[in-house]
Amino acid sequence: MRHHIYRVRQRERFLLAMLGYALVIFAAALMNGCASVPGKQVADQVAPLTPERELSDAELLNVSIQVFDPGQLPEDPDKRKGLSPEIREAESRFAPIHLKHTLQRAGYWGVVRVVPDQDVGSEVLVQGAILHSDGENASLEITVTDARNVVWFKRAYAETAKAEEHIGVEMEKEDVFQDLFNTIANDLAVHRNSLSAGEIEEIRQIAALNYAFSMAPDAFGPYIATDEDGRVSLQRLPAEDDPMLERVEAVKVRDDLLVDTINDYYDIYYQDLWEPYSNWRRYRHEEVTILRKLERQALTRQILGVTAIVGAIALGAAGDYETAVRTRPLQDVLIAGGAYSVYSGHQVRQESKINQEVIEELGSSFSSEAEPLTIEVEGQTVRLTGSAEQQYATWRSMLKQIYAQETGLIGESETLPELAPAPSEELNGQQ
Repeated sequence: MRHHIYRVRQRERFLLAMLGYALVIFAAALMNGCASVPGKQVADQVAPLTPERELSDAELLNVSIQVFDPGQLPEDPDKRKGLSPEIREAESRFAPIHLKHTLQRAGYWGVVRVVPDQDVGSEVLVQGAILHSDGENASLEITVTDARNVVWFKRAYAETAKAEEHIGVEMEKEDVFQDLFNTIANDLAVHRNSLSAGEIEEIRQIAALNYAFSMAPDAFGPYIATDEDGRVSLQRLPAEDDPMLERVEAVKVRDDLLVDTINDYYDIYYQDLWEPYSNWRRYRHEEVTILRKLERQALTRQILGVTAIVGAIALGAAGDYETAVRTRPLQDVLIAGGAYSVYSGHQVRQESKINQEVIEELGSSFSSEAEPLTIEVEGQTVRLTGSAEQQYATWRSMLKQIYAQETGLIGESETLPELAPAPSEELNGQQ
């Protein structure tokens, strides 16, 4: 009698262990299916901060937003689900341009521009990196630094979009992740409001001298100093009628004109990208939601099927001969039902691949190359080619040489590099 009771309890423990093991696998698989997005989730319905009064020009700081780092995509193709380097490259320009429009509406800033590379003459420089972006979730790491090389903040922002938020989007005003952009803009405004009038003036003065120093380090080095921590401080100001400073300011005007031209192309690019990118994010969100549902259905059916088969085997193995014979019909039902569940789960998983293919097709074609820019330099028309970032790097190198020639810091024999002559027709391309 005791031996029989022991066998029954042993069978029960074995069945419970098998069922528990299957449920643990099921829960772990569901956990693995949940995406983890880096950064703190922003609040919903974030209202943009605006000043209580119109700020004077002396209170405004110019903002340069560098094209974002596109970040890395998952190496596993199954985890990418339609994401591509081309889409990330497009997003690395789209996000800073939309942030620019958000800051322009705030009323706290002077000129807000997107720059292809780090702007040495920036008063406030915003740099970003895309940590995660898949149409449903977005995560950006934002670093803000002023001309003194003082880091205002470095934070990771994340937002998970709701399905209905894809409907009410509006170019330049309301993005799917507008709460994220408003939160970044508000953090910038809060830090700007913590500065004194003297600090704002110092930032503006150091920004101008940083640019002058990049053109002529020997001439403008004595006006600023950098400590061990990289903090830049003002030592003294050049005379208002300093001829070298006047030439720097003239070069800076040319530089700003090119940056404005590049921003026009960025804006055209943003406008052309708005509709297909908005549709891609909306459809991808829908497809991923369906895919996730199908994968869970498949996983649930397969786990339950495996559990039924394990239960049938355990029922037959753990009992005595008489019990095994008596429960044979139940074992057959469990095995048949379990096998069907596993098979139907496989079929559902095959259906999910169709949705995955749709996602792959939705994320197929974005181009980030810019059309050549034509520019007048010293009466000569030159043509800058390559991406906007490459064109800007070439232009900055040319500006430095132009300044050196005008100030006599290099000889007449050291001329500008030969560039391809520009075509006679006016450039109408876009980035």
